Amino acid sequence: MNLLIEIGNTAVKAAWADGSVLGKTFRYQGEKVMQFIASLTDKQVPLVMTVVSARVITPEEQTILQASTQYLILLDPARQDALSPYGIPDYLSYDRAASLVAARYLFKGKSCTVFDLGTTLTVDYLDSSGRYLGGNISLGCRTRFKALNRYSKSLPLVDMPSDAKFPGDSQASSIESGVISGIIFEIDGYIRTNPENIVIFTGGDAIYFAKRMKNSIFVVCNLGLMGLAIITDDYVKKNIQ
Repeated sequence: MNLLIEIGNTAVKAAWADGSVLGKTFRYQGEKVMQFIASLTDKQVPLVMTVVSARVITPEEQTILQASTQYLILLDPARQDALSPYGIPDYLSYDRAASLVAARYLFKGKSCTVFDLGTTLTVDYLDSSGRYLGGNISLGCRTRFKALNRYSKSLPLVDMPSDAKFPGDSQASSIESGVISGIIFEIDGYIRTNPENIVIFTGGDAIYFAKRMKNSIFVVCNLGLMGLAIITDDYVKKNIQ
């Protein structure tokens, strides 16, 4: 079994994988990331541990990780080699890159629009041959709520509603409706630019917005981890007998 770790901006996701197939998944939110990873390897040492991180893994952390696995693959802003065979630009964050690897695998021969709805809202395009065509980045849902509160002294901080009124009929519901409706309109606009594309939602808010879309949507919540499983499995096939 291989162990996949995704260290994001706000949380850590992990999963065991057998080849390209994901097994049990885990989520951690806190500062003791190395201790969390150690808890996963206490009873089972992975063949390969693949760690993708939004920040650079320190030499000390690398030593700890290396001691917990037989083989270690690191993907962070200082290490890009593992992605070079996949033809993905090195300016993309590694979670986005891994998601695109998985989208190519799941929808081979299909053009795709991949939405990652989390701290940021990212939109990426693949053509039918799997070639990356580019993408966009904007604020995620909760980030928009926080920005309205931070940069406007008169507006309160509100959270994602279970059901946003349209239009809002109070200050709070107007903020809720403005943010939620704005994201839906934004997504609709992207979809209309390439209506023939397969549309994929991933990220923490994927299900929330998929329920509110009129279009046919594929929701793959662990798309990035699936991509890491594919990258790891490719590494095993090429380098480990």
